[in-house]
Amino acid sequence: MRDQPHLATATTPTCHLGLGLAAVGRPGYINLGRDRDLGEDRGADALRTRTHELLDAAYAQGVRYFDAARSYGRSEEFLADWLTARPGVDDIVVGSKWGYTYTADWRTDAEVHETKDHGLATYERQRAESAALLGDRLDLYQIHSVTPQSPALIDKELHAALADAAAQGLTVGFSTSGPAQADAIRAALAVTVGSEPLFRTVQATYNVLDTSAGPALAEAHDAGLTVIVKEGMANGRLAGAHAPAPVRALAEEAGLGADAVALAYVLRRPWAGVVLSGAATVHQLASNLHAAVVDLDDEQTAGLDALAEEPEAYWARRAQLPWH
Repeated sequence: MRDQPHLATATTPTCHLGLGLAAVGRPGYINLGRDRDLGEDRGADALRTRTHELLDAAYAQGVRYFDAARSYGRSEEFLADWLTARPGVDDIVVGSKWGYTYTADWRTDAEVHETKDHGLATYERQRAESAALLGDRLDLYQIHSVTPQSPALIDKELHAALADAAAQGLTVGFSTSGPAQADAIRAALAVTVGSEPLFRTVQATYNVLDTSAGPALAEAHDAGLTVIVKEGMANGRLAGAHAPAPVRALAEEAGLGADAVALAYVLRRPWAGVVLSGAATVHQLASNLHAAVVDLDDEQTAGLDALAEEPEAYWARRAQLPWH
């Protein structure tokens, strides 16, 4: 295992933004506006080229954390190809996730796009798959979308395997999804092997429309975990014309995009170590990175706080978003 840059500092110095590859590692995803963003050509070569362009642009602008997953189609492969072509790039942190298996066979109309399993056998299989692609460039490995009922929280054999990986230099973390994110985070904070906490990072959804995980994420930060925020754009619901009027008004006042305002809202949280851009185009990435210059005051932040939905309603709406 190579010496790893520290996750909390290996990001844009001014805004701590990372790049997630969920939107470009496979042809289908649930982000709004995806048909416009990707166009007709969703072949592997086209998405590989697009991913490399995004990685180049992100790196050039100071982004130092890149986030993939086994279920993001060929995201690990695309990232590995980019790293191989740029051997001098050694100041980044690479994260991936296991626990979902991609099943769509490169189709956007598949009935099932991914299947979830948090068992030890799935971990061992996917850990080998990730290692085959990323080798010692993989710094952080996260359980994908832990819920309070996840067997990953009580499986002692799995915990031992993860602790062994951590002892060999791999950072072990978890991500959460769903209306009970806060409960999942607090349950995961209690998982120990021996007397040591197992998890060193947590990745969760937090945005203007769903702030329910905030208190638990603050607790995780206080416990020493690095917090990674995903879906700060609410899968496109906080971008452009889709954004609520108060977000658009602040964006117009700042002369920037609604996406920059939405991400700036998250960056304002003192516990937010890394906030992911899920950009599918270089233009979107550049707009996202402008979040660093959006200076929201307390009154503006309070106005955005008022837009939060009940988590059950937010996640029900998210579940209805079509795979494009």
